[in-house]
Order: sequence, then structure tokens, then C-alpha cells
Amino acid sequence: MLTASRPPSVHSTTTDGDPFSQLLRPPATETEHERVARLQREADAKRVSDRIDEDLKIERERLRKSKQDIRLLLLGQAESGKSTLQKQFQLLYNPQGLDEERLSWRTVIYFNIARPVRRILEALEAYGDGEDVDDEMAMDTQPSGIPASEGADQRVLSPAQAGLEKKVAELRERMAPLLAAEATLADRLSGGVNVSGSGKGSVFVRTGWQSKTFGLNFGRSRERTSSGGRSSFTGRSSVEQQKGEVELQTRQMTEEDKLMANVGAILSACQGDVRELWTLPAVRKLRERRRFKLEEWADYFLNNLPRISSSGYIPSTEDILHARIQTMGVAEHVFDMSVHGRTVRWHMYDVGGARGQRHSWIPYFDDATAIIFLAPVSAFDQYLDEDPRTNRVDDSLQLFKQICSNALLKRAHLVLFLNKTDILRQKIDAGIRVNKYITSYGDRANEYDAVVAYFKAHFTQVHRRNNENNRVLFTHLTSVVDTKAMQSIITDVRDSIFRGYLKSAALV
Repeated sequence: MLTASRPPSVHSTTTDGDPFSQLLRPPATETEHERVARLQREADAKRVSDRIDEDLKIERERLRKSKQDIRLLLLGQAESGKSTLQKQFQLLYNPQGLDEERLSWRTVIYFNIARPVRRILEALEAYGDGEDVDDEMAMDTQPSGIPASEGADQRVLSPAQAGLEKKVAELRERMAPLLAAEATLADRLSGGVNVSGSGKGSVFVRTGWQSKTFGLNFGRSRERTSSGGRSSFTGRSSVEQQKGEVELQTRQMTEEDKLMANVGAILSACQGDVRELWTLPAVRKLRERRRFKLEEWADYFLNNLPRISSSGYIPSTEDILHARIQTMGVAEHVFDMSVHGRTVRWHMYDVGGARGQRHSWIPYFDDATAIIFLAPVSAFDQYLDEDPRTNRVDDSLQLFKQICSNALLKRAHLVLFLNKTDILRQKIDAGIRVNKYITSYGDRANEYDAVVAYFKAHFTQVHRRNNENNRVLFTHLTSVVDTKAMQSIITDVRDSIFRGYLKSAALV
């Protein structure tokens, strides 16, 4: 009969045969001071372990509940209106959050004034009033990098042109502090980050840029990893984290107040010069002849300069809706919404739309509940900064085709916003012909209704050809800066998304 020694039980009170217990056993020569220090270390380690266990428990519960959440993606090319639409949702369902971050928008608004001023000066230095420039030299992109004196010795200036050059030089000299402030504002917004492959001279902001400029942000922001992870985890306690965030925010707010006070004083001092530059007949001529194009928000802020440059300026809701800064990566905004007596947590993802940023969308596709795709139909006469050969409407159509045909998004509720219809109407009324830029438009009437119908038909056709699951496409004509109209549209979209969400959850 074979016999073997029995291994010690885990419940045994003897530890002579347990090498691990022997390893942890305090030495026989341990002094009282060493014993107290050891017990303190063990107590600290247990507190850390218990804290990690509690955080993991909270995280598991959060993940369990998050499976019932609605995830809404705002997709579209750069400058299509995604961030403005996010602000409209925030204004409707979390106005307190918008109020909390209101002051942080001063940085963006001041930048939205300084940059057009620089661009106008560069255009005037390069082209004068545009009288002797051929129509083919229309400026679809900013004229940065063009020396003001290039070719000056080879051309004979008329008295009017010579007077304009002198006036522009004087204005540039007087507004030098404002031009210098542009770089400081850009650095504050972007954190000194340059983004390759995303256009010329653009400034991009990361997730939670408000906290960088003022220490506040709306909802919560997370970045997923390329593998689709939702958030990172650290063993740091919430109390310690909050304490560190408060200290950081206090320091940032102090620095921000100084910067905003300085830039505000500069803008106030330069207000008359900016107004003089903006009202120069040469600027109007350049824009009428389409040798020079400013960003869509420039008119709004330059026309409201007296109010914005006043002492103690606080951005209005309208100012915030018109403020423009490009998003880098994906920003997640979380808020609770009550629909028909049921409260559901919504996760809204505002994505960077430049070509170099679109790869960051993919980790969000697998569990998307709904998509709002924004196509700026007013951009029929514009081309991508990243690729000047590609018309922006054509790029929107190609991007919409990719979204409709993506296998990961087949079950997502799909909404199409044909956006910036107000700007489209302005361009049509100004006599800008669509068939000059979209040759397939042919001899159709150059009227607002006909143009909108044409674009809507093309997007509908793209959807129909890539609709294997017979998914319904909900289409809206929008101007996302129009708060009154958008409240009604957002409510309709919310209800349609929620109905689809209930059906998918087999609750109706």
C-alpha cells in the first residue's frame, strides 16, 4: 500500500508547512518600533486594496447601467456644425452646464476676432482691392505666407492703391498687440499641439478644452482607446483626485483671468482700428469679387465688436453658438434626459471632422444607438483645406456613403441634417451660381428650393443604394445657430431616437 504525506489544509491553524506564511512571519528579533511600523504599512496597504475594490465595484455597476444608455454620434466633415449642435443639446437639456462654462468661451471669441483681422490684413497686402487680380485667383483658402512686398517693385501703383497700402501698413502697426495676442490665444486653446493633415493654419482643441482655459467643462469627457476601451482606471481616490483638480483649476483660472484681462484691454484699445479695417471699401470689394473669403462666423463677431470689446464682457448664448473652434479627437458629453416619464442617460460624441481625424471615430461605431450626420449644403462653392481639389459637398456625399455602408452602423438610427441652409439662401440671393461649382447641377433654376431639393435627392440616393436593412432615413433642413427652430427639431429627433431605442430593447 502506497502512502503519501497529506498537504496542509488552507484551513489549518498550523503554518509550519506553508512557505508563504513563513515568509510573511515577522522575525523573532523584531523590536517594538519595527512592529508598529510594520502594522502601519499593512493597514495602509489594506486601505489601498479596499479602495481599489470599491472603485472596481463602482465601475462594474457603471458599466452594467451604461448598457442601457443611448449613444449618439455627431458625424460630418470639419465645420459642418457638429459642435454647435452639441451646444444646442446642452442649451436644451443642461443649460446650467452652459452657464458654468460661459466665461471660458471668451478665449475662443477673442481668437475668432484676432484671426480674421490678420487674414484681412494679409489679403489687402497681397491683393490690394482686387482690381487687377484675375477672377481665377479667387481665394478659397487663407492667403497666409504671401509676402506683402512680393512683386511690389514690378508694378506701378495708382494713387488710390498707394494710399491703401499706406493705410494697411498703419493699421497693422497699430494693431500689432492684437495680432500678437492671436498666437497666445491659439496656444492656450490647443495646448501647443499641432495637427498634421488637418488643413492650413487651423487651431484644434482637445477633449475638455474648457478646463484648460477656465477649469470647467460640460458633463464628463472621456477618450476611448483604439481597441474601443471606454475609460482608463487609476487607483487614485476620488477625494485625492478632486483635491488635485481643484488646485489645478484655481491656478488655471488665475492665469486665465490675467490673459483674458490683457486681451480684453488690447481689443478695447484696438476697437476703432479693427472697425476701420473692417469697413474699408477695399475689403468689401475683395469679398464681392470673391477674391477673399472669411470664415462664416467672422461677420457676426466683427459686427458685434463694440459689445464684445466692452469692459466686463460675458459671452451671450448667441455668441457661444457662433463661436468656432475645431475639435481634435472625440469629445464625450454625458447628460440625463427624461423622455415620456423615463429618464435615460445619453452619451453624445462630438467628433473632429477633418480628414486626418476621422480614424478616431471607429471605436465608437460598435455600440452606437443613433447617428446625426451633418452635411453643410452651403459649402457647394468651397473646397477642403486638406485637399483643395475636392468640393466640400462632394466630400460630404462620399463620407455619408461610408457611414451608410459601414457594417458596424447598420442597426444605428440614422438622421441627416442638411445644415447651414441660412447661409445657402444668402449665397443664392447674392447671385452665386451653383452650376459654376457643381457642374452636374446643369441648367436647373438657381433658386433656394431647387438647390435644396437637388442636394436632398443626392443624399437620399446614397442612402437608398446602401440600405440593406431597410433603415429609415430622417432628414431635416437646419441652421444649427437658430435656437428657436433647433429646439423643435431636436425634440423630434430625440423622440424618434428614443422610439427606436425602446424597440431595440423589446420594450414596445
